[in-house]
Amino acid sequence: TCGPVMAKGVEDTTFYRFLRLSALCEVGGDPGHFGEPIEDFHEACRAQQRDWPLSMTTLSTHDTKRSEDVRARLVLLSQVPQAWGEAVTQWSALAARHRSPDPVVEQLLWQTLVGAWPLTADRAVAYLEKATREAKDRTSWTDPVPRFDEAVATFARAVLDDPRLVSAVEAFVARLDPGWRRTVLAQKLVQLTMPGVPDTYQGTECSDLSLVDPDNRRPVDFDRRRALLAAPDDSLDARKLQLTAAALRLRRAHPDWFGADSSYDALPAPADVLAFGRGGRVLTVAGLRGTRPATGLLALPAGRWTDLLGGGGHQGSLSLDGLRDGVALLVRD
Repeated sequence: TCGPVMAKGVEDTTFYRFLRLSALCEVGGDPGHFGEPIEDFHEACRAQQRDWPLSMTTLSTHDTKRSEDVRARLVLLSQVPQAWGEAVTQWSALAARHRSPDPVVEQLLWQTLVGAWPLTADRAVAYLEKATREAKDRTSWTDPVPRFDEAVATFARAVLDDPRLVSAVEAFVARLDPGWRRTVLAQKLVQLTMPGVPDTYQGTECSDLSLVDPDNRRPVDFDRRRALLAAPDDSLDARKLQLTAAALRLRRAHPDWFGADSSYDALPAPADVLAFGRGGRVLTVAGLRGTRPATGLLALPAGRWTDLLGGGGHQGSLSLDGLRDGVALLVRD
């Protein structure tokens, strides 16, 4: 019974109450842990390659509280704390006339709107109902409080029907978009090339802004994905799809570069840049601070390297300043 007890007691209760940075409240996560040094990540990958080289790695599943790309936007809030604090203060003042039923619910709504924007009122209300009932604080599935549930729904709909609030949220999300794009692509590339066997949950080969189930079980538009593969543009959807396809095709063509008998080699890199090699033939380079593009030079191992993500050929070093979207997947010629 340890699995169900953990799920219901922590992931389906505590994680809906602890909202300092909701992106941390993920299945298997620890909301008190805000990150780790790059060297600790390298050490974890070395251990993974040594002890569990064929275990699954993933960013989204049928059971995640927020999809990988919602979390990618939310983690940026930790990089702009002053701007975020000012925005929430402003929005709360604008929303005062709509009568928030609970300050915790209001904080959850602001983070949810930013993370999953654009978000319809119906999706927001459905999510808040699940979140508040899972939290079991003011209402619950087994002992619902209709008056509170209705107040939450009314508040969410009023906020999303308020042009001033909608414009303010849109403007804030637009400020995050360049960093969000880099973060989405960086975490996807790392997941697809680090030790382990990567799983890509349905729909997340393109940008995905789903919330907890059943929101993350909506139909996937595969026709759009086929069209983007055939004629890619510069949208985030197309870029993420291209990256996913390139990494998975490389793994299929050269399984020995990524399998149980491969290697994981950390590369010295400038600050806020993660770089590692697999099997002596592949290099992953990813900028980690979305709000600040990577800069400087990365020394490359001997040989000529081709960036499968469209960054051309490189020898000796890689200039991070001109790196497209802050990521590169390099293969030794």
